[in-house]
Amino acid sequence: MKVVVTGSSGFLGTALCSFLEQRGVTPVRLTSSNCDLRRSDSLEALDRGQFDLIFHLAAWTQAGDFCLKHPGEQWIINQQINTRILAWWAERQPQAKLVFMGTSCAYEPGSSLREDEYLVGEPIDSLYTYAMTKRMLLIGARALSRQYGLRYLCTVPSTLYGPGYHTDGRQMHFIFDLIRKIIRGKEFGEPVVLWGNGEQKREVVLVDDFVKILWELTGQFDNELFNIGAGEEHSIRTFAELICEIVGFSAGSIDYDETRYVGATSKCLDVEKVRAALGSLRLTALREGLVRTIDWFYSSGAYRGVTV
Repeated sequence: MKVVVTGSSGFLGTALCSFLEQRGVTPVRLTSSNCDLRRSDSLEALDRGQFDLIFHLAAWTQAGDFCLKHPGEQWIINQQINTRILAWWAERQPQAKLVFMGTSCAYEPGSSLREDEYLVGEPIDSLYTYAMTKRMLLIGARALSRQYGLRYLCTVPSTLYGPGYHTDGRQMHFIFDLIRKIIRGKEFGEPVVLWGNGEQKREVVLVDDFVKILWELTGQFDNELFNIGAGEEHSIRTFAELICEIVGFSAGSIDYDETRYVGATSKCLDVEKVRAALGSLRLTALREGLVRTIDWFYSSGAYRGVTV
């Protein structure tokens, strides 16, 4: 089997490539350094090969308030990236199945976050541009599939966590930011300040669990959209208290800054479709997943990185 993975150096891309290699598949890894998808000629070197699967994970975005600060750039760059992949797929790799990522922020706030609502209503304003580029990616794949008979799969993940996240100073998704701040509070006596009042809720899935489910869906379903999540959410305070318990830090020492950006107040995907498709979701318990992630922060020295 021949597989290409865009965004292969990212958190999800690294986990997916490792998973594939464990199964005897050596993916062609595309990153922004060896294949800048903003360039029209970026994929020419791959035209000599015929691929069975194209995993498109690349996107220009970051956690935190990045989307608020770069909406125009996000529209142009992500449209360039996605259109480049869609055109290459249709023109050069029509035999391949395209597997790509949606985003939970594409759902309208207050909706059921069910797959048939993915293109309904308006995404949250603070993430609007990024969400709409992800919607456009699905619409592009559907259009090409209808005209040329191509096969695709779109999955919408909840927040992914686990060992191996970036430590280069970029803003972190909330769960990694919580872990880093709490560890630094314990090890260096730094104040632990979390954004918002702590009542906003989030859903997480261990990245290795997500990859396994993605692989199962890829082998069984064409031209479908699936949410992949835990089906339950917890408050930021709950996450923080559990991390404090594991790390050995007093949760009472945490301050909450209600003036800072928090995004959606609740975001829990409806996962009935994927449960019905696979029979069940075999997910790692939250505490176990957090222990693995915290152990990685310590063993890798990730908590010593740049503070933000």
